Amino acid sequence: MAGGYETDTVTRLETNLDDLSPEITGAVMEKLLAAGALDVWFTPIQMKKNRPAVQLSVLCDAAHTESLADIIFGETSAFGLRVETVARLKLERRFETVATEFGEVTVKLGLKQGCVVQVAPEFESCRAAGERTGAPLRAIYAAATRGFSGGSGTGGGA
Repeated sequence: MAGGYETDTVTRLETNLDDLSPEITGAVMEKLLAAGALDVWFTPIQMKKNRPAVQLSVLCDAAHTESLADIIFGETSAFGLRVETVARLKLERRFETVATEFGEVTVKLGLKQGCVVQVAPEFESCRAAGERTGAPLRAIYAAATRGFSGGSGTGGGA
């Protein structure tokens, strides 16, 4: 671990797209995530001749590089991909359930050397609580964050 963080390496695939319909870009994102991409995002860019475009970026494990490249070439207008190995620093992740006035909600904890650094309510858990209670998601997120005391199972190194 570098500086107390977990580390790994992933592959980043990137291409610039200036002639692809937004409906298709959304469908490509879903397909890439379903096929094993760790993350997919689009960044607005300007290309030659001042054309608006998006840069498609995909993070994946090296083992998924070829299959995800096949999706990109098959589903988009890309003629080439940039491929780069990227080192990552990560927090250790753990999930806990917290009691809120809206029922139990799952939160994701990010830890560095056993100490909680981040607390993030899980969207699907919050959405389910919202459907059960009719409460706004924002209120459920706030309650879940408050509901994590930080005491149970943290600070000692799991």
